[in-house]
Amino acid sequence: MDRHQLLDLYFVDARARLIDIAAFLDRLDRAAPADDFRIQAFRDALKQLDTSTPDRARRVLLAFSDPTPDPVAQSPGKGACGAYKPH
Repeated sequence: MDRHQLLDLYFVDARARLIDIAAFLDRLDRAAPADDFRIQAFRDALKQLDTSTPDRARRVLLAFSDPTPDPVAQSPGKGACGAYKPH
């Protein structure tokens, strides 16, 4: 597909997702301040979108990923929380 075809197919969906992200950030700003590793990971991921270099999706995924090379012996929780929590 060329750029025009991609825009025709995906622009409205991407626009809606971007509005959803903006609304989520607005809700966070209105909530009581709390330092949370997920907010920082989210903001770090958003910074990866503000470039014209390739591999944005990979860099966004890495912003949420555990950077340590060794596996943990036991999971600290029952499920994934969506972002790496430094200990």
